[in-house]
Formats: sequence, structure tokens, C-alpha cells
Amino acid sequence: MPNLENLRKQAKQYLRWHRERYYPVATEIRAVLPRFRHLIDDAQVLEAEFKLSDAQELVARKQGFDGWQALKAGIPAMSTQPKPAMAAPFLSGTAALLYVADVKASCEFFTSRLGFEVDFVYGDPPFYAAVKRDRAQLCLRLVCEPVFVGDIRQREHLLSASITVDTAAEIKQLFLEFQSAGVGFHQDLKKEPWGARDFIVLDPDGNLILFAGPGG
Repeated sequence: MPNLENLRKQAKQYLRWHRERYYPVATEIRAVLPRFRHLIDDAQVLEAEFKLSDAQELVARKQGFDGWQALKAGIPAMSTQPKPAMAAPFLSGTAALLYVADVKASCEFFTSRLGFEVDFVYGDPPFYAAVKRDRAQLCLRLVCEPVFVGDIRQREHLLSASITVDTAAEIKQLFLEFQSAGVGFHQDLKKEPWGARDFIVLDPDGNLILFAGPGG
């Protein structure tokens, strides 16, 4: 059963995150609270007025209630109801983390060369961001010193991320798209012994990103 005091603390935390312009909370606010859904991007959500009552409504709606008062009234009743059998946790997504020396420059590379779009950028100057294309997401983390010694990533073919497509035609089309955009490759498109077709992109920070699809 949810603890009301813990839920109050959660609401205050959401309020603090909004005041501190913590970008990931903007997505939650826009998705859960109806009055914020018309806002186009995270920056607008963080510029909008957001009060403790809004934070409490956010917590309540995430618990399945229409508002804070309904949540307070409903929690005691929840304690008398039998707990439903819990389904096994479902992992709904994953994102690779790339270490970069310049977040803005990295975002520019992925958007202008690889066809991604910026999901969010956090910090001023930015130190964390995410780019996405379809269902693939890559997170970019600023690191101001070498993460790997020498050229071990290229020498040992150490991948930072792996992205797949569904058909052989798509992997060929994607390779030609990147090739025409002047992307640097660690490995050109080839057919592997196990049947897959893949290629490896080398980003400006030395990250190796595998794109793979079925053979054909």
C-alpha cells in the first residue's frame, strides 16, 4: 500500500526538479497532467508555472487517482483490498550511453549525418542529452578526459551501441544513406558468417555503433 507521507515527499521532489529545470521530469509532466499536454517541448513545460498542487496531482494520477484529494481518500480503502497477483516486471526499453567530449557537437553529428532527432538536452552548458530515431535512442554523456587508453576501441572493435533493422533491404538502404552523408565507417556493410549484414559507424568521439539487419 502506498504511504501518504512518502507520496508527499515525491510531490515535493517533482516540484524541486521543475524549479531546477531537470529536463526528464518535463516529459512526465506533459504526459500525465492534462493542462500541460498542449505544450510542444520540454523547455515550455519547464518555463510554465508548476505549483505544489500540480506536483501532488502528478503523483495522484500516477497512482491511478483523479487528484490529490481522491488519493488521500482512496489510500485507506486500498489497505482493506486483497493485493492482486503481480506480473513479472517488463523491460520496456533500453538506451545505449555514449561518452562524448562536446554534447552539442555530438547532437549535431547524429542529427545532420545519421538522421536522428534530439530528444532532450540537459544542463547549461549541456552535459547530458539523448537523440532518437524511430525506436532507437542513444544517450550522450559529457566526459572531459579520455575514457579509453589509446585506440583500444578501434583495435579491439569495442562497440558502444548496437542498433537493428528488420530487413536486408533496410540495412542496405541505411548504409547508402549514411555513406551519402559523408559518415565515417569503422566497417563497411558486409555479410557475417552467421548470416547477418551489418556495418559499424565511427562517431567523432571514437564510439563504434553497429547497425545490423538480416542477410539476404
